[in-house]
Amino acid sequence: MADLDDLRSRWLRALPVSRDDDAGGPDLLRYADELLRRWQEPQRRYHTLAHLTAVLDHIDVLEEYADDPDLVRLAAWFHDAVYLPDRSENEERSARLAERALPEAGVSEAEAAEVARLVRLTVTHDPADGDRNGEVLCDADLAILAAPPSAYAAYTAAVREEYHFVPNEAFREGRSAILRQLLDLPALFRTPYGRTKWEPTARYNLAAELEMLSTAADPAS
Repeated sequence: MADLDDLRSRWLRALPVSRDDDAGGPDLLRYADELLRRWQEPQRRYHTLAHLTAVLDHIDVLEEYADDPDLVRLAAWFHDAVYLPDRSENEERSARLAERALPEAGVSEAEAAEVARLVRLTVTHDPADGDRNGEVLCDADLAILAAPPSAYAAYTAAVREEYHFVPNEAFREGRSAILRQLLDLPALFRTPYGRTKWEPTARYNLAAELEMLSTAADPAS
């Protein structure tokens, strides 16, 4: 179960404006509570508070590789703030939400723009070379791919539940295409930590899931 009070504290620590004694902390919590409400919407099975917490935890592990880890943390809060499984524009709508909400919370336009840019990166998880903030966010978001077998199985089951409205054959085809795209990447992770600690396990998990989906599609094989 997610610790809502801890998440609220993490939100305040990440906000640049919250470092100012005159910022009016209680007002800033309104934004955290609205985001927490979004992350608890009933259509979510994987993209939940547990995922948000995990991404924030992974950013803590990777923060030395970011130019501004607090902006990366804010991007984590917003990256799936708008999430409807049957829609394709979730990342764009989440980025626009950041562009609106963060300036209202006292964050500079430039910082809000950087957060929105990072949110949009989660469409492809393909940051440019040298984009240190982007590398950290994308690695933190994909870290689930390197989870132990039981946690990875729970992740794939939760993703299937989110897409319960998609017929089995169509889901297998779509999911398999995504797995192949990931496996074709020269590197899943961009930070030194991610490449060393997560890459081998993630590739094993992806290949195993792809094999399982292929077997399910052809029971006679």
